[in-house]
Amino acid sequence: MARILDQRILLLVISFLTSLQSTKVLSEWKKCGDPECETAMSRVQATTDFSGPDCRYLSFIAGEEIMVYSKLARKNENLWAGSKGKDFGYFPKDAVKVEEVLISEEVEVLTKETDFLCLHGDKYTFD
Repeated sequence: MARILDQRILLLVISFLTSLQSTKVLSEWKKCGDPECETAMSRVQATTDFSGPDCRYLSFIAGEEIMVYSKLARKNENLWAGSKGKDFGYFPKDAVKVEEVLISEEVEVLTKETDFLCLHGDKYTFD
């Protein structure tokens, strides 16, 4: 009985640590096409397969097209955010090549905690 309790406690600790990681702020600043980050900035094509480490990331395979809506700035400039179909998330800018630039000027804005929450279906996951 004690062993089962130990395993459950271990699973709870792992679950808690995973939830902390999935709400971690990746950067305090981002660049967008408008102050609300609603305008697509560019269209890119994946040059390699990418599988994100958690639900905040966009996974894709080489050749897929992605619309970019923001680029993290200052602290973590190597991550961009975009969508393919209904999926949205962060991905490394080195895993894509720009096919078409859609905006001429970028606006730098503060990120919000909600920028880094996981979206499952129609609900945000607040761990």
